[in-house]
Order: sequence, then structure tokens, then C-alpha cells
Amino acid sequence: MDILQAMRTFTAVVDAGSFVRAVEISGFSKPAVSRQVAELEKHLGARLLHRTTRRLSLTDEGRTYYQRCKEILQAVEEAGAEAGNAAVKARGRLRIGAPQTFGALHLAPLWGRFAADNPMVSLDIVLSDRTVDLVEEGYDLVVRIGQLPNSDLVSRPLARSRMMLCASPDYLARCGQPTQPKDLARHETIAYSYWSSGDEWHFTGPSGATSVRVSSRIHANSGDTCRAAALDGYGVVLQPDFLIHEDLRNGRLVELMPGYRGPELDIQALYPTRRQVPLKVRRLLDFLVAALRDPPWSLAGSRK
Repeated sequence: MDILQAMRTFTAVVDAGSFVRAVEISGFSKPAVSRQVAELEKHLGARLLHRTTRRLSLTDEGRTYYQRCKEILQAVEEAGAEAGNAAVKARGRLRIGAPQTFGALHLAPLWGRFAADNPMVSLDIVLSDRTVDLVEEGYDLVVRIGQLPNSDLVSRPLARSRMMLCASPDYLARCGQPTQPKDLARHETIAYSYWSSGDEWHFTGPSGATSVRVSSRIHANSGDTCRAAALDGYGVVLQPDFLIHEDLRNGRLVELMPGYRGPELDIQALYPTRRQVPLKVRRLLDFLVAALRDPPWSLAGSRK
């Protein structure tokens, strides 16, 4: 059995959705297509497809094997092009995950440029603040912010951000300005529900690390909602500079307690551990690193 040809035939069946339609893609007869898939399953000792008279679907083993086949076949194609000194173009579908606010503000303007540079790549972009399972949910790459749990994923740094304490001028005129963390206990605060330390806010000040427990009347699982509440004068907010840098620059929000720094956040690209990283993922990684090398929310940029 030609294992690479069997893999090509199997992926053609999955992509086409049926053995009949796979004939047009593979160039083989229907009996030959069926025989190659059956021989592949026998070789692997696993069923890859559920077959009924009406539909075709992947088994759990088949779904995993299909993804690996696509990667391997693409790598074979890229290796052949490189050996022949041909111009190698990234191709295929890229499923990308990113946090809601960061993805909308700072990644959305980049996708058109990447698509123009890589016309044979299609993008499937999912914005969500929940932690996704890259392998189980079929992501090629996700952007994550903050401390990462131990895992087998590979990470590549993209940028950094800092949590900043701020409030609107209207709120400060009514309620005064806190000068040290313990003052926050008597202020209205607006809390981000997904913040890792909850209502325990941490800072680094003149005497080192310090923290304060705040009592927030408003909790939201959206940084945009927290920002909007702060702009409307409802309280003090602790949010990343990538979200509020323009508000600080134009005075809609005022930075508080500048002698106490909020936590630094790493912004990273994560992708599954692989011996051969697909060209489309490598191109995306290089593109994101270059695009975010001088982020607009950097402290220097926010004070121009």
C-alpha cells in the first residue's frame, strides 16, 4: 500500500463529504477509493469513518488522523517545492483564536494585510475570552494574555501589556483620588470577572509587592464593559493599557497611583507541539511578531 496516496485519498473523501464526490478529486474510481480507505483503516487498526447510506462522518480517531494527514501532506508538498527551488506559498485554512477585546482592537486591522500577503490561506478567526483547547477544537494558533498554565503547547512572545489603575475626571472630582492601594477599599471599583486574582488587586510599589481586596458593585466578563462603566464615572477600574491607552492620552481617564505599578501581562501566540510546524502557521507567527513589535499601547506611545 502506498501510504501517502492512501492518506491523500482519505483526506479527499473527508473534504468531499462522500466517496462518490471524492472520485472527482482523487482521479480514482469509486471502488479504488473505497479500497484505499479500507486498506488504510486495516493498516492503522482503527476505524476512521462512520459510513451510512445517507452520510459520512469521522470517528474520534479519524478526526485526529485527518488533521495529522493534512499537516503531513502539506509538509511533503512544501518540502518538494523547497527542494526544487520553487517559490513556496503558504496555503490552507488557518483557525485562529484570540481574546475578544484585544482581537477586535489590535488584531482585526491586521488580517487584511496577512490575507493579501498569503492569498492561498483562508482565515477562520474566533474571538472569545474563554480558554480553548487547541487540539480538541482544531485551532492552529491562539493568542493568549497573562500567565499561562504548564502545558505541551509551544509559545512565542508577541508583546507585553500592563494593567493600569484609572478613573474618569468626573468620578475623581466627586470621590477624590486614591494615593495608595489601601485607599481603594473605600472607593467604588469595577472588576473584570476573568481576572486571575479576582477582587484581590496586586501592585508593586516603593516598598515592594502589595495588594488590596476591593469590593466591586460592578463585575463584567468584558473589558469593554468595564472601560465603559469607568468612562461614565461609576468607579475605579484596573484594565490593560492596550484597552485604555487612548483614553489616558486624551484625558477621558486619569492614571491613578503612578508610584504603584499594576501587573505586567505577556501577550503570546500558542500552537500545538509539532516537529514540523506548517508553513501557514510559521508565516502567521512571523507576521504577528513583526506587526506587534512596536505596539501602539506602549507606555511611551500613550504619552506622545
